Amino acid sequence: MSECMESGFKNEGNGSPFVVYTVTQLTNEIKAILESSYSVVWIIGEISNFKLLNSGHMYFSVVDANAQIKAVMFKNTNISLSFAPEDGMRVLICCKLSSYVKYGGYRIVVNNMRQYGIGEFCYAYEKLKNKLELEGIFRESFKKPIPTIVNKIGIVTSQDGAALFDILKVIDDLNANVEVLIHPARVQGKGAENEISRAIRYLNCHNKNLDVLLVGRGGGSIEDLWAFNTEHVARAIFDSKIPIVSCVGHETDFTITDLVADMRASTPSAAAEIVLRDRNNVKNRIEFLQKSLDDTIRFTLNYCLEKFYRFVSSKVLDRPYFIYESKASYLDGLNVRLLKSIDRVIKSKSDKLKDIYHKLDVLHPLFILKRGFSICYDSSNKIIKSSKSVAVGDTIKIRFALGSLSAEVKNYE
Repeated sequence: MSECMESGFKNEGNGSPFVVYTVTQLTNEIKAILESSYSVVWIIGEISNFKLLNSGHMYFSVVDANAQIKAVMFKNTNISLSFAPEDGMRVLICCKLSSYVKYGGYRIVVNNMRQYGIGEFCYAYEKLKNKLELEGIFRESFKKPIPTIVNKIGIVTSQDGAALFDILKVIDDLNANVEVLIHPARVQGKGAENEISRAIRYLNCHNKNLDVLLVGRGGGSIEDLWAFNTEHVARAIFDSKIPIVSCVGHETDFTITDLVADMRASTPSAAAEIVLRDRNNVKNRIEFLQKSLDDTIRFTLNYCLEKFYRFVSSKVLDRPYFIYESKASYLDGLNVRLLKSIDRVIKSKSDKLKDIYHKLDVLHPLFILKRGFSICYDSSNKIIKSSKSVAVGDTIKIRFALGSLSAEVKNYE
């Protein structure tokens, strides 16, 4: 205090001196007062916005229904914990109050921490979850399919939040030509659940042509996300005729809206990627097929043009008679060969025929008769082969090479 007094000066106006502090002086004095006055404090509350850093230090807030205070539990202290702290857990904390001079805030430094029953937020969450689950609101049979091709997207979130920026960035990165309708709503604090539920019902009433509705916000503590754990929002999502994707917080955050929505996305940007994924795949497929078709048409056209130019420059068009000239010469050659072949065949067949005729002539009975022989027939015109086959007085017929005669048998030997 003496250091501060030394830098003070006397107010000449009313004769009363007052003290002027530097910022560092005042914060150091506040730090000294807090740490000496609240060196050992016991606090009951719920853990919120819990973070375990790579350094091993734990940073979180301790909250109740009306207030919160930032807390830190350093690695050398938290290694003795028998449980893993998490958001919504109700704890009893032994700590000391401290001030972080650099930023002028205050916080508690936790020396010991133990579980102390179920936290209010956790209890309220489980109570509503069990109630809606008994009603069957979470059943898969009630969930509507997300369209494969999405052309119109509705977004219910804060117009100033990072979630909206993330969603629009994904749409821009994917170069998705889609209509986007943004319905701003508070996503935390008093009345947020009413604004969110009214936005969902309004879009269902006045914008029924939306293909899908993204409802969510960025990350935060359990109390920051609490609007998405309320019955008003849950029932608005269940009643929606438009398919809804819940995208609240980070991947580790899980809310009632995630259970009742038609689909859950780990983050707002992931929600945009999910609903546009199939559309983008179809778009890429169409672009690929279009390029393939263009390449095929170009190749076919070039092939036909090359064939056309080759045909135009051929001798056929320059000297049309060139075609039949070569064919006529070829035909004349075939005709000569054919005639020669016919002559050869005729001569061969003629020679064979003469040979056969000669053989037949030699074998014919008349050929033998010409040499002076004759044939005798009995009265029955049967050839007489032996003299014993006739009797004296029988009439026989004798055949010569030229003519025949009848004779009577006078005797035989």
